[in-house]
Order: sequence, then structure tokens, then C-alpha cells
Amino acid sequence: MDDDSATIDAAERKKRSEKRLEIEGVPVLASLPAIESQQEAKIRSQPEVEARALSLLVVALKGEGLEQELVDKLIVSYQLAGRFSPNEALFIASLEYTSQERINATWRYEAAWVMLWALGFVQKLSRPNRLIDVPTAVTLMRERSIDEFRTCARLRPATEILDEADLIYRYHWAVTDARINSEDTPAGIIGGVVYERHYALNWLIGYMDQDWDDVSTDT
Repeated sequence: MDDDSATIDAAERKKRSEKRLEIEGVPVLASLPAIESQQEAKIRSQPEVEARALSLLVVALKGEGLEQELVDKLIVSYQLAGRFSPNEALFIASLEYTSQERINATWRYEAAWVMLWALGFVQKLSRPNRLIDVPTAVTLMRERSIDEFRTCARLRPATEILDEADLIYRYHWAVTDARINSEDTPAGIIGGVVYERHYALNWLIGYMDQDWDDVSTDT
């Protein structure tokens, strides 16, 4: 794909996102630029996404109150030693943490859902107006061994991942604008869900080459 084609591809993606949001009644900022083109994006490899999905699920499970002994068994079973980010590793190893740290960890179910979608385990990312089905997310992991999980996973094409990244970028602008202006979040969307999806999708497309703990969600 040459530079002109890449620019057209990104612009068309932007138009599709804006049209969808307009139909949903979500405010759109026309000057918000297109995200990376397929040529520019650095989509994470399937093994990276597999490890990230499983790591996020374990972090969220611990946040929800799973006993440390069971957390440790999951880490061994799914070969996750050394796969957690520095911040995650501190939380996983800690026996004492604040209620806010637990809340932050459980929100990671939403980011894990994006990874499961990217790997083909979840058919579609619905509108961000409801929380994910946590039992289903956990079952997608627990009913498979690490080898079965890897065998069943199929990383989606870059175009699909970029479509969702562009869309959530615009959802996030609408959420941020509403907050700045002390207005209700538009069209029933949930700010926390939007944030976690944006975070996960920016990591998936290699936004600014940032590691997991440092991902930006600029709007």
C-alpha cells in the first residue's frame, strides 16, 4: 500500500466511524484526525495478544478476590511467569492492596474482552453501553489448556482491529467532552468501558510503541 492509499484508507475508516456514531446519537468532532493507517500501525503478534489476554484475566480475577494460591496455579498453568507488566507483577505478588487497586484490576476484564475479541474468541464488540459478560470471559480461559487456547486463537486482520481502534477513539472523545462540560455521558455509553477498550486497542495497534503500563488514550 503506497502513502496515498494509506491516507485514503485511514480517512475512509474515519468516515465510517463518524457515520456510526451519528446514527447512535453520539457527538462527533469532525476535526478529530484519522488514526494510523494499516501501513503505519504496528499490530501486536498473536503470541503477544494471547499472553496479554490471559494476563489481564488473571489480574482481574485476583482483583475480584481469587485466592493467591489459585492465582499462582493459573500463572503456572498458563505459562504467565514473566508475562505481566511491571505494575501488574507488583499487584500479582502483593498480599496487601487497596480497595482502589482491586477495583482497577477488575476493570481489566473489559480490556481482556478486547483481547479475546482480537483473537477470535468473541464474535463482536458491542456498543460500550454495558459491562462484559465476566463468566463467559473466564470460561473462555478456564475451559482450555494453554495449548488449546493457542490452537483455537486466530488473530483478526489488521483492518478489523484498526476499525475498532478508530471507533473507540471517537467514543472516548465524546465521553471526555461530556465530562469536561459536566454533561451526562451520551447515548448511554459507559466511560470506564470506553477507557479500557481504548487502552487495549491502542496497545494492539502499537500506538506510539508504548508498553502496556504506559499506553496513552489521547483524544
